[in-house]
Amino acid sequence: MDSQNKILIRGGKVVNDDCSFLADVYIEDGVVKDIGINLRPAKPEGVRVLDASGKLVIPGGIDTHTHFQFPFMGLVSIDDFHQGTKAAVAGGTTMIIDFAVPRKGCSLIEAYDTWRSWADPKVCCDYTLHVAVTWWSDKVKEEMGVLAKEKGVNSFKMFMAYKDVYMVHDSELYASFSRCKELGAIAMVHAENGDLIAEGAKKMLSMGITGPEGHEMCRPEEVEAEATQRAITISSLVNCPLFVVHVMSKSSAKVIAHARREGKVVFGEPIAASLSIDGTHYWHKDWSHAAAHVMGPPLRPDPSTPEYLMRLLANGDLSVTGTDNCTFSTCQKALGKDDFTKIPNGLNGVEDRMSVIWEKGVHSGIMDENRFVAITSAVAAKIFNLYPRKGRIAKGSDADIVIWDPEATRIISAKTHHHAVNTNVFEGMICHGVPLVTISRGKVVFEKGIVHAIAGHGKYIPREPFSDYVYKRIQQRDRVCQSVAVQREPYKGEVISTS
Repeated sequence: MDSQNKILIRGGKVVNDDCSFLADVYIEDGVVKDIGINLRPAKPEGVRVLDASGKLVIPGGIDTHTHFQFPFMGLVSIDDFHQGTKAAVAGGTTMIIDFAVPRKGCSLIEAYDTWRSWADPKVCCDYTLHVAVTWWSDKVKEEMGVLAKEKGVNSFKMFMAYKDVYMVHDSELYASFSRCKELGAIAMVHAENGDLIAEGAKKMLSMGITGPEGHEMCRPEEVEAEATQRAITISSLVNCPLFVVHVMSKSSAKVIAHARREGKVVFGEPIAASLSIDGTHYWHKDWSHAAAHVMGPPLRPDPSTPEYLMRLLANGDLSVTGTDNCTFSTCQKALGKDDFTKIPNGLNGVEDRMSVIWEKGVHSGIMDENRFVAITSAVAAKIFNLYPRKGRIAKGSDADIVIWDPEATRIISAKTHHHAVNTNVFEGMICHGVPLVTISRGKVVFEKGIVHAIAGHGKYIPREPFSDYVYKRIQQRDRVCQSVAVQREPYKGEVISTS
């Protein structure tokens, strides 16, 4: 780990979500102290100078969706908080938002404490937590309040899939969305119709379809779109902001885009995988290759899906990018070798997200460098109330910064990545856009292909409720759109007897 606490990044082009400009950036004690042309630190001794001439200087990425060392389907995902955040900083991501997920009937606060105990000693970059609501009771309602007011949690996730495991029903969605609204939190949903998936899985298995292709066939994109529409309807009735995680299909994306154009406060999160590869891999003749791509919702067989999602991301119909990084090795996936419903869901992405999006989004000409910063860090920071501390290079912002080479290329491979998992769904992809240096909390944690990060370097970042970016419209609508009873004379006529 670099021991310097003073760094001068010289000669680069600073790229924020709203503008780009040539400037030096001076960092001291983990914070951006100054930005300008030809900076001269007052006390130059001990200042490390990094030359960024001809390169971009961008805010470190914020991955809105990871599952490190996640207990799932009887296993634990193989990238723990140390390995996962090492991979993150190697790819130019300096903050991850993971999910504390209690089992049905269990305490949300205990889940939060458990995840903190796993992450705090291991993380190589800053992190924070979403907390899942997997059941409903007065205790859950009370604990959401404690998490929001005392633990820095301003986002709660509800699963509409994984029947009998995590899934909640419409009445529970209504109750949890209402509580989010009271607390100034963002409601998040995994949008798939869990009942239809359960029926579809039985049907596939009864037809003798046991391989990974059955996973996609039993949860076609219609069940994702239907659940997305249902979640938007419920959140709109409550006037609660909604965040739809891992948008995987054109159908779901269209529902979100339509809702946003109607003025609804809803945000869509496609992931690195849905923006760059498709679901034809499920029909691959090699079982282990096909199984490596199994996740929920699945990748879609329509090969035009990734570019379609990227275009919606470029124009603002979709808002941010995560990865749903939840990695299982081939031998873990093999639990489902004879039954696709037993294949643990999840794939990689935290290391490759930034490069994949630069390649498919910026290098291809679909979006510019400023929109790239918006979707990889700035908008996430605004939604989850971390901005401008995170997601921006400005005086006073955290020194989470990446020196980015837009012209350099790299070939993604499981042989060279920093994950613990033995597969990579982007295997062989050539990407323009490579992080040369990653700075986290004012320290160089990745440089010249080598990770210098140490476990425990990162910190938990608490978040305040009522993010302006999310709640300004919500609060104004509450003021002007109240339901009002009609004042009328009481009815005094006859009333029929029903006896």
